[in-house]
Amino acid sequence: MSDIKMRVSDIEKSFPGVKALSNINFSLRKGTVHALCGENGAGKSTLMKIIMGIYKADKGQIFIDEKPVTIKSPIQAMELGISMIAQELNYVSELSVEENLFLGRLPVTRLGRVDWKKVRREARRFLKEEGLSYAPDQKLKTLTVSDIQMLEITKAITNNAQIIIMDEPTSSITEREVGLLFEKIAELKKKGVSIIYISHKMEEVFQIADDITILMDGSVVSTDRAEDLDMDTVISRMVGRKIENVYPKEAVALGDMALEVKDLNKEGIFEHISFHVRKGEIVGFAGLVGAGRTETMRAVFGLDPFDSGAVCINGKETRIVSPEDSIKKKLVMLSENRREEGIIPPRSVVENASLASLRNFIFGGCAHKKKERTVAKEMFGKMNVKTPSLDTEISKLSGGNQQKVLLTRWMLCDPDVMILDEPTRGIDVGAKFEIYKLMTEMVQENRAVIMVSSELPELLGMCDRIYVMCQGRITGCVEREDFSQEIIMRYATGLED
Repeated sequence: MSDIKMRVSDIEKSFPGVKALSNINFSLRKGTVHALCGENGAGKSTLMKIIMGIYKADKGQIFIDEKPVTIKSPIQAMELGISMIAQELNYVSELSVEENLFLGRLPVTRLGRVDWKKVRREARRFLKEEGLSYAPDQKLKTLTVSDIQMLEITKAITNNAQIIIMDEPTSSITEREVGLLFEKIAELKKKGVSIIYISHKMEEVFQIADDITILMDGSVVSTDRAEDLDMDTVISRMVGRKIENVYPKEAVALGDMALEVKDLNKEGIFEHISFHVRKGEIVGFAGLVGAGRTETMRAVFGLDPFDSGAVCINGKETRIVSPEDSIKKKLVMLSENRREEGIIPPRSVVENASLASLRNFIFGGCAHKKKERTVAKEMFGKMNVKTPSLDTEISKLSGGNQQKVLLTRWMLCDPDVMILDEPTRGIDVGAKFEIYKLMTEMVQENRAVIMVSSELPELLGMCDRIYVMCQGRITGCVEREDFSQEIIMRYATGLED
C-alpha cells in the first residue's frame, strides 16, 4: 500500500506575461511534514491555490490516495479533506470569532436554518482545546494580527482535514505560540495527517520538516529528505547563488540627531517613551507581541494621536497630527500590516509606488504619467522588484515583491528617517537580504532607520542599538557591543528594567 497521501503531476500555470508554474511534480507522504521552500514568486502559493481550487491549472493532474481528483473550489477541497492557512489571512473583521471559525461550513438544522447553538458550543470547545481566551461573540477587528493568526490555525486544524497547507503560519505569532503550533503539528502527524509547510524561516523548516522541496522560477529544483540537507544548501538552491553574509551590516559614522522622542504617553497603551536615532544609525525595537512597539511608531508617524510628549525631527520640535505632516518632514513609515495598511490591491504597481509622492508628478494641475513611470521603473530596478509589467495589479505580485513596491513608495519620498515595522515578515531570504542592503545604503547616505522586528537575529545582525519594550514601556537600551539574545529577552519579559 502506497504511503503517498497526495500527488500532483505535471502541473502548469500561466498568467498574462508570466509562466508561474512549469511541469511541477510533487508528492506528500502520509503523516509527514513536507516543507516547500523558495523565494517569493517561485510559485509556492500558486501551487497551493491550485490544490485548494482557487486557481485552475492549465495542465496536469492532482491525485489523493492515488485517485485522480478535480478541485474546482475551496469548498470542494474542504470536502476532500484539504484545509489551508493562507499567507494573507482570510477573515472578515466585522464578523465574530465563531462566525469566522465556521465560515463556509456553518451547520444547519433539519429546517435548513443555521444551528447557532451548535456554532457557539463547538466554538467554545475549539477555543478551550487550543488554549485561546477569546469570547466566541468577539469581533475579529478587536483582535491583534497574532490573535487572528492563531484563530486561522485553529480553524484549519479543527476541520478534520487529512491534508493541511500552512503558508507562513508563524509570521505573526509569538515564540510561545510557535511552540504550541509545533506541538499541535506533532499530534496531527501521529493521527496520520499530512502537512505542507511553507516558511522562509529556515530554522523552523529544519525543526519540523520530514521532506523538503525547493522551487525556483516556477520549477522544482529538488526534493530530498530533510536529514540529507543543510541550511546553506537549501538557501543556495532557493536563490540560485550563495549568500555569504546574511546581514550586510557596515560601520557608518554617525551624524546629527535625526529623530528624538521625548516622554511620549498614551493612556493604557504606552508611557514615558523616550528614544533617539541619529543620521547614519540603524536603531532596533524589540519586544514581545503586545509590548507597544507598533503603537508607539504609529503615534510618532501621526497615524494615531498621543496624549502628551514631544517629537523632534532634525533637532526641531514638530507638531505631527497626521502622516502628511510626517512625510513633509521626511519621516516615513512602512506598516507591519501590508494587506490592511499598505497595498491598494486593484491598483497597479506604479500607482502603489507613487501614492505618497504624487505632488512630484503633477504639473499645471495635470499628472505627468511618463515621469511617474520612469521614476518608478528606475527605483523598481534598484529594489529588484519582479513584476510582469508596470501596469500589473499589485495584488498579483508575491508578498516579497509587494513589500519592495511599498519600500519604493517611501524611497520616492526621499526620507531622512524611515520606520520599518516588521519589514521582512513573510518574505524569503533573498528579498530579506535586499532589504538589509537597502537599510545599509540608507544610513551610508546619511539617513536614519528605525527597525521594529520580532526576529531577534535580524535585529542583532543589522542594528547599532536596540531599545526593548515591555507592557508599553521601554525597559532597556542595548549597545551593539553588548548584544545578546538573553539580555534582550530579559528586558522584553520585564526581568530587567
